Amino acid sequence: MSRPIRFHYRGAVHTVDDVSPTQTVLQHLREDLHCTGTKEGCAEGDCGACTVIVGELHGDALQLKAVNSCIQFTPTLDGKALFTVEDLQADDDGLHPVQQAMVECHGSQCGFCTPGFVMSLWGLYLKREDAGESGAPCRREIDDTLSGNLCRCTGYRPIIDAARRMTELPAAHFDRDAVKTALAGIANAEPLSYEYAGRRFDAPRTIKQLARLRAEFPQAYLLAGSTDVGLWVTKGLRDLPHIIYLGAVEELRALRDADGMLEIGAGVSLEDAYNVICARFPQLAELRQRFASLPIRQAGTLGGNVANGSPIGDSMPWLIAAGARVVLRSEAGERDLALEDFYLGYQKKDLCSDEFVAAVRLPLPRENTPLRTYKLAKRFDQDISAVCAAFALTIEDGRVKAARIAYGGMAATPKRASHAEAALVGQDWDETALNAACAALEQDYAPLSDMRASSSYRMRTAKNLLRRYWMETRPDAPLSPTQLNAWAQTQTPAETQA
Repeated sequence: MSRPIRFHYRGAVHTVDDVSPTQTVLQHLREDLHCTGTKEGCAEGDCGACTVIVGELHGDALQLKAVNSCIQFTPTLDGKALFTVEDLQADDDGLHPVQQAMVECHGSQCGFCTPGFVMSLWGLYLKREDAGESGAPCRREIDDTLSGNLCRCTGYRPIIDAARRMTELPAAHFDRDAVKTALAGIANAEPLSYEYAGRRFDAPRTIKQLARLRAEFPQAYLLAGSTDVGLWVTKGLRDLPHIIYLGAVEELRALRDADGMLEIGAGVSLEDAYNVICARFPQLAELRQRFASLPIRQAGTLGGNVANGSPIGDSMPWLIAAGARVVLRSEAGERDLALEDFYLGYQKKDLCSDEFVAAVRLPLPRENTPLRTYKLAKRFDQDISAVCAAFALTIEDGRVKAARIAYGGMAATPKRASHAEAALVGQDWDETALNAACAALEQDYAPLSDMRASSSYRMRTAKNLLRRYWMETRPDAPLSPTQLNAWAQTQTPAETQA
């Protein structure tokens, strides 16, 4: 039976039963609630003018995340809490320290983007308060926080100044216990099944319920973080008559070590997944920071990234190089296969109509097998790759015992470089073998030209990235990543501090 959507909003339970399942949170705020502080800019999760904070319970913990309301569907708020710029205030009912800092530092001109900046900075403010951190955040943390917010007239310096200044003003405390109590009060034992105007939205609570729904409705659209599917509606104007939402399935949000593998549930956000991954593979820290913006990473999921299978997705090359496997689930049970075997062609996957991606299994770091991944794009932050490369060679006594090389942006799918690998295995890890592998890349790929890069540029840089990996891992006089990273060399110590 259909039931209303319920979420915590402006200190009370807000009930919705008369909107399309694909109405965005931004549309609901502005058109239905007439709450117009949140702005519409790009409608695709890029500019950040629509940033809001969403709170949800994970066990006994309250998670608060800045997300783009322009691509989140209203039913995904069920059982959660929604905060907008109208909710901010100081303990004395004046301006919140984030807002006051923006005023004092002249961080706003036209003001259109300001609510989004304020909400992203409030997310940082809450994170630091929760962690008990004092003092101003470092430049890297500020830049990462604001990576999903675009300003077209003020310039970022006064906004960055405001990010530092907000920590110097009298604190405004956020009552987490009150929010947790409110969310506990609207927790529903039954899963959400919402229907309106012939459109349906299901949010199962268990993996068994999800498998049953998938078997019954194989044509339904699966929704996780909405960072891709949201654009199908806002930009593609697609009609999605039935959506099955994965975000309420607790088993899909599990992270665990098992049998020498890190298992990441398909519902784990990119931000949470990369937090755990980078603790084991610190060399992935730069890719993690450059992977979209913080609001996108906090909404999107690693499982969704894998299931989407975009040829320019940044996760797949390094996952393939690391030997990751994908777990597929249906009512009949589960199966797992090597990630590179999951992709059959452009937007074609080894996935039955009643199956869904349940998890990704990642082997833990292996001795003598340095893993590296490199991303080439026109911007450092929040940009689509022209080429994304990943390498994992097992090197013993200066000789290549095994090789796994994968690229994104070079073919219709993320794809291993089998000819280049064959040119390396059994050879000394020297420049002769490197040159042979670079030449073999031309047998592995025939990249296309598009708005991001030409075919010749992609091939040339693919070879150069393999050379960079060799320079970092060669037996004689290897160079450090910092020595090979021009961007890192231009930063001051304060800016590069993590």
